[in-house]
Amino acid sequence: MQAAWAVYDQILADAPAELRKGPRGGGRDRDKMADHVRDAEGAYVRKLGLRLNPPDRSDRRAVAEFRAAITDVLGRPSKGKAPVEKGWPQRYAARRIAWHALDHAWEIQDRSDQSKG
Repeated sequence: MQAAWAVYDQILADAPAELRKGPRGGGRDRDKMADHVRDAEGAYVRKLGLRLNPPDRSDRRAVAEFRAAITDVLGRPSKGKAPVEKGWPQRYAARRIAWHALDHAWEIQDRSDQSKG
């Protein structure tokens, strides 16, 4: 998780605010995409039994605390069952959260490269 977030954070920091539009002229710019990732993580944590509001992206301390709460749950011993009813098992949650952050990081990276298209 932490490696995925590190990659995501670095790509986000290096990206211009306005991203190249997609093939049909659409797509979110950097800050809208970052808000989407943050809001999704805010929803995903409920599947782990956490009731946390997503932090302001500019508040590094709050982001670190939010992520620490997630990694704490993901690191707990598990028998493959979700920690809460109708939740996600830790392994699935880790894959889903990491995939989502990396998928958007790579999209940001691709759409930041002005030498393409």
